[in-house]
Amino acid sequence: MVIMSISRMRYGLRKYYSSKLINIARFKSTSAPGSRIAKLREELDASGAGIESFIAGNPLEDSRKPKIKKPLRPKKIDRKPAWLKAEFVKGESLENYQRLKDTVKGLGLATVCEEARCPNIGECWGGKQGTATATIMLMGDTCTRACRFCAVKTSNAPPPLDPQEPQKVATAIHKWGLDYVVLTSVDRDDLKDGGASHMAECISKLKDTENPPLVECLTPDFSGNLNHVEIVAKSGLDVFAHNLETVEPLQGKVRDRRANYSQSMSVLRHVKEVVPTMITKTSLMLGCGETNDEILRTLEDLRKNEVDVVTFGQYLRPSKKHMKVADYVTPEQFQHWQDTAQDLGFLYVASGPLVRSSYKAGEFFLKNVLDERRKASASA
Repeated sequence: MVIMSISRMRYGLRKYYSSKLINIARFKSTSAPGSRIAKLREELDASGAGIESFIAGNPLEDSRKPKIKKPLRPKKIDRKPAWLKAEFVKGESLENYQRLKDTVKGLGLATVCEEARCPNIGECWGGKQGTATATIMLMGDTCTRACRFCAVKTSNAPPPLDPQEPQKVATAIHKWGLDYVVLTSVDRDDLKDGGASHMAECISKLKDTENPPLVECLTPDFSGNLNHVEIVAKSGLDVFAHNLETVEPLQGKVRDRRANYSQSMSVLRHVKEVVPTMITKTSLMLGCGETNDEILRTLEDLRKNEVDVVTFGQYLRPSKKHMKVADYVTPEQFQHWQDTAQDLGFLYVASGPLVRSSYKAGEFFLKNVLDERRKASASA
């Protein structure tokens, strides 16, 4: 027993001293020239820093200290030119604006002015009784398409149509005392006829009054179904509007894939074929990357299809999720396209940075044209 205890003690002592020797060897290797500790000692000696430096709180200038990243430059802000500034609503205009807004909200209607964030909302909604106008958006506030320029909400399954909407629209127009009404709508590809019969009912309801207003309707393309186009065209409408939005080469970039240049052109052409006296109208956005030759070709195509009215406006990006503005078109360039379109024989042209498809000045002009036609037909 004693012999075993002594041998165990010897084994334990050997193991203990062996580990010590290994640690000493390790320490010597780290202190050897070229080791990390040796390099650190050389740097401390070269810096002349002692314990006083640490007490004073002066940090060592260590070349190995991580570099501080320079602050990022602020992102370039896409500032709009001065000619795109809209005036604030104030005074009597503000009261009229609020009156119209309350009517829309109280009847549960949607307007493209609000949904598409139109820059002219103050000018149009702030007009006096009989001149204030809002473009009522039929069939709800949710579209089945997702055009890259448009701020209207999108969904493959929008809420069902409101069967009371035709009466609500008629009530709103009566309250505003308007004699020229602009209707538009979202695309409803989920409906069998694209909503054509519902739009026709809204128009018929407006016309079925003692002093019916003139009605302009900005329609979808009804997926190119000309029978559905005809339903709206023959509903008693005065102005049939459908927007090309942009030139042919940019259609895929700007519009939803289900829309295209030839389909929209066929809609406008067919309206003239079934109702020859109808005023047809379209709108083009500039600043999407189009060329002058492409704009001119589009105007020529519109005249070939007997389109009467064209408007030009600046594309403005609703949010960072939408396509970028390619360029801001100057007022002088807009004037050039107004002159060019008029020379091509359009009945009316509205061209300017803040002009939109439903623009008050255009409505006044078209009202006069239609009134003259009414008088001529009455005296015939």
